[in-house]
Amino acid sequence: MLSLNRRMMLAGSSALALLGPISAQAQTAPDTAPDTDWLHYANDLASTRYAPLDQINAANFNQLELAWRFSTNALGPRLDADYQSTPLEVKGRIYCTAGFRRDVMCLDAGTGDELWIHRYDEGERIGSRGGPGLGVGYWTDGTNERIIYVTRSYFMFSLDAKTGIPDPAFGTGGMVDLRLNDDQVMDPNKGVIGLHAPPLVVRNTVVVGAAPTLFAKGYVRGFDVKTGQRKWIFHTIPSKGEFGYDSWTTPGQAEAAGNTGSWAPMSADDELGLVYVPVELPQTDMLGVSRTGPDLFSESLVALDIETGTRKWHYQMIHHGLWDRDISCAGILCDIPHNGKTIKAIAQPTKQGWVYVLDRTNGKPVWPIPEKPVPKGIVPGEWYSPTQPMPSAPPPFAKQGVSAADLVDWTPEIKARALEIASHYHMGPLFEPPALTSDKLFGTLTLPGLQGGANWPGGSYDPETHTLYVFAKNQFEVTGIVVGPDGKVFQRGGQPAAGSADPNGGAFGGVASLTGQTGRARGSVGRDGLNDPIVPGMISIAGIPLMKPPYGIITAIDLSKGTIAWQSVHGETPDAIRNNPLLKGVTIPRTGQSGILGTLTTKTLVICGDCGLFTDEQGRKGGGLRAYDKATGAEKGAVFMDKVQTGAAMTYMHQGKQYIVTAVGSSFGADLVAYRLPGEAAAAPRAEER
Repeated sequence: MLSLNRRMMLAGSSALALLGPISAQAQTAPDTAPDTDWLHYANDLASTRYAPLDQINAANFNQLELAWRFSTNALGPRLDADYQSTPLEVKGRIYCTAGFRRDVMCLDAGTGDELWIHRYDEGERIGSRGGPGLGVGYWTDGTNERIIYVTRSYFMFSLDAKTGIPDPAFGTGGMVDLRLNDDQVMDPNKGVIGLHAPPLVVRNTVVVGAAPTLFAKGYVRGFDVKTGQRKWIFHTIPSKGEFGYDSWTTPGQAEAAGNTGSWAPMSADDELGLVYVPVELPQTDMLGVSRTGPDLFSESLVALDIETGTRKWHYQMIHHGLWDRDISCAGILCDIPHNGKTIKAIAQPTKQGWVYVLDRTNGKPVWPIPEKPVPKGIVPGEWYSPTQPMPSAPPPFAKQGVSAADLVDWTPEIKARALEIASHYHMGPLFEPPALTSDKLFGTLTLPGLQGGANWPGGSYDPETHTLYVFAKNQFEVTGIVVGPDGKVFQRGGQPAAGSADPNGGAFGGVASLTGQTGRARGSVGRDGLNDPIVPGMISIAGIPLMKPPYGIITAIDLSKGTIAWQSVHGETPDAIRNNPLLKGVTIPRTGQSGILGTLTTKTLVICGDCGLFTDEQGRKGGGLRAYDKATGAEKGAVFMDKVQTGAAMTYMHQGKQYIVTAVGSSFGADLVAYRLPGEAAAAPRAEER
C-alpha cells in the first residue's frame, strides 16, 4: 500500500496531488442558499471585489466564528510575515499561493483541508519579487479547468484545477519561461525580473505583467491559455519609431532604461475587448536624471486590445514621476450615470490619493482633470514637469501634502518637538519634489508616502449604488537626493515612521523567523524622545508618528456624483501610542492604523481587517475583522483576529453558508482564515460530484 506523508509530498518539484480530494465531515444543516464562486483576484474582470451576499450582516457579524485555518508555516525554510494572497473559490475548492516558495494550494472551501499542492523547485534562479504572491488566475472552457500562476523567478504554469498536475499541452511540460521571448535579453538566473500579481485570464488569453529592475524592461505580454504561446507584446518603454518614444527627451535613455513594468493586478472588459494595464515608473523612484521627459508609458493606465495587444488609449496620471507613485492596483470598471446618460467608466485609485475616473472606451476624463502648475526642484540634471493632472472630482480620499498644520500636537511639548523635527525637512503640496539634502536638511516630507494612499489591493465597488470604497494609508515618508563626493546624485529616503503599526512596512515578500522575531523597524532610531538628537530619517517622537491621525481611513465615494459619501477611521489606536508615557493623561482620538489593506463589499457591509496589533478590552493582543454599514460608514461589528490582515478579503457561499476568507500574518507566520456564522454547513458532495 502506497503511503505518502506531508513531508514526502512537499519534496517533489511538481504537483503531488494524486491522493484525491479529502472529503469534508458530514454535516446536517440544510442547504439554504445557492453556492457562489470567486473566480478572479477581485472576484470579476471588473475588479469590483463585490459579492451581493447578506447571510452575514450587521445584525450577526459579531457572531462570526472561525470556520477553518490553513497555516503556511510548513511551506518553506522561512515563515511568511506579510502573506498577501487573495484566494479564488471555484465549485467548493479554494485556490491560492502560499509559503516562502510560492506553492499553489487547493483546499476544501468548507473545511480548509488540503486537496493538492503544486511546488516547483527553481534551484539557483531568483526573481525580483519574493514571497507567496497575490494569487492565481483561473480559466475554463466549460469542460477543462486550469489554474495559472507565476513563480517567484518568473516561470508561468498551467495546472489542472482538479489535480494540480501541469498541463502537458501548455508550453514545455506545463511551464513557460517568462524570461524568454520578451524582446530583450536578460540573465536566466539572477533576480532581474519577476511578478507577484496573479496573471489576468480573459477569453483565451493570459495577460502577464512584470516587476522588473533597472536591468530589465517591464513589458506586458499576452499568451494563449491553451498552448502557452506568446500572442502579443506591448512595450511599456517604447522602442524607436513607436508611439511615445519621443517623450524620452534625451537620446539613448529609452534604450537604457529599466523598470516601467505592470506589477499590479489588472482588469478587463470582455465586451469591449480591452485589458486595462496599470504601469509603474522607470528606474530610480525619486530621481529622474536618467530618464528626462514625461516618460511614456510610466505611471499610466493603458488600454490594450485583448487579442492583439494594440494600444487603444492611455492616460498618464503623473508626468516624470519623482515620488514612486506607480499605478499600483487594478482600475475598477463601473457603469455610472453622468449628465443624463450611462458612462462605461474605469475608476483608478492611486497612491497619490485620487481616483481618476475615465471613460473606459476612450480614456477621456468623466470629470475635468486639468493640468496644474507644480513646484520645481534644484537637483542638478533633473527634469521637472511644469504641470501635473489633478482631478476636479472626486475629492482626494487620502491626505495630500504636508504643512505645519499636519504635525502632531497632542501636548505643547509634543507640538514643539514636532516643529523642531519638521524644521529639518521641506514641507509642501502633493507634488513637492524631493529635496537636495545637506547636513541640516534631511529631505522632503511626503504625504501620501511612497506606498500610498492606495496600493495593490485597490478598492471595492457596489454596482447597485455606484459607490466605490477604498482604504487609505496616511503616513509621512521622506524623499531626498544626495550629491556624492564625485558629483553624482542618488536618491535616499522612504523610511516609514516608527511605531506606525505597519507590519514590515507593507514590504513585498516579508518574512519572519521561527522564534517570532522581526528585524528592526525601518525608520526607527535608538533614541527618539523629546530631547534626543535629531537625525536623518527621524519622523516620529518616542514612537508617535510626526503627523496627526487618522493613519488609516476608509472612504465611500459616490461615483454617480463624484462626491465623498462618508469617511471612517479604520483600526484601533496602536498600543505604542495608547500606552506612550508622553501621552499619560491625554485624551486622543481613535487614530486608525497605517498599512496596506483592501476592502470587501457585500449586499449591506464593507468589510476590512486591521493591519496592526493592539491589546483589546480582554487583554488579548491581536486585531479585528471589522464591518461597516456601507450606506453610512458606521461600524457594525468586529471579530477578534490573533494576527493582522495582510491580504484582501473575499467571500463566497458554500453548502448554504457564507464564508469570509482573508490572509493574516505576524512575526510568527501566516494563515488563511475563514469565518462563518455558527451552525453546521450542509454535507459536502462526493468527490466525483465536484
